[in-house]
Amino acid sequence: MTEPLVQVRNLEKHFPVRGGVLQRTTGWVKAVTGVSFDIAKGETLGLVGESGCGKSTLGRMLVRLLDPTGGSILFENVDIATASGNELKTLRRDVQMIFQDPYSSLDPRTQVGSSIAEGLKIHGIGDSDEVQERVSEMLELVGLERHHASRFPHEFSGGQRQRIGIARALILRPRFVVADEPVSALDVSVQAQVLNLLSELQQELDLTLLFIAHNLAVVEHVSDRVAVMYLGDIVEIAHRDDLYREPQHPYTEALLSAIPIPDPTLKRDRVVLVGDVPSPLNPPTGCKFHPRCPIAHLGVCDIETPHLEYVAEGSIHEASCHLRTGAYRHLDPSRTNT
Repeated sequence: MTEPLVQVRNLEKHFPVRGGVLQRTTGWVKAVTGVSFDIAKGETLGLVGESGCGKSTLGRMLVRLLDPTGGSILFENVDIATASGNELKTLRRDVQMIFQDPYSSLDPRTQVGSSIAEGLKIHGIGDSDEVQERVSEMLELVGLERHHASRFPHEFSGGQRQRIGIARALILRPRFVVADEPVSALDVSVQAQVLNLLSELQQELDLTLLFIAHNLAVVEHVSDRVAVMYLGDIVEIAHRDDLYREPQHPYTEALLSAIPIPDPTLKRDRVVLVGDVPSPLNPPTGCKFHPRCPIAHLGVCDIETPHLEYVAEGSIHEASCHLRTGAYRHLDPSRTNT
């Protein structure tokens, strides 16, 4: 992998749970727990997992919309997690976010041209004519017309509103963009258009992307590497082709088995998980996935916490599974959870 642009180390986010008349803290929701990974310059890292696993929380910490509880986020050796004042303001020119719902992320009472230009005005870039010209250029870059700048969000379709959201995120020419499920709120017929637009803009503007999604078919289309998240942890991370061809974590296998095959004559063997996702307020001991895992080995998986390890010497494929990596791979898994 080339030189990393973003280095995340032991990143955590805990939300307090308050109760009683005095609203005292009674517990902590551990949304993200000790996550570490790198994103190389020009790379698209896909981040997948079920709803509630901490994907969006992680993405919002990377752009400092949420303050981390612990850990570091190095962007060219500057820690986003602890930056403040002018240093943080400067970082925001290079780090931006595309939100999931294009309508709720736009002010319905503000013309889209003004919404797109807001970043330029905050950072004092250009005079009135220069701002207007850059907004017009950006609208054309995302496939809209210059005269659309004077319209309001309700006058556009969902796909067009997401293009406006993309234009607003890219108007400052950032180098790192977090795309938080940017196509999940769109019709299937429009999703491919937005995905292709993002790929074209990445090449043209030399962007580095963290692409968050729950649809593995979408992630396969846009990502170079894929990280799989479960209950606040990254349980597997690998090159896209390696992960889709030979997944090493049982949770990844279950997610991949749910991808529909566009051929009625073919049938995929489904891995059906038992139970529900545990609460992040009180996660299981040992491997967090063991209560639902079809190959869990009691006495190991329910006691010892696995960590990301390379699946083979010289590989960049990492997984956190006692029975696939590390000292316990010799054990015969017992199907204790079925």
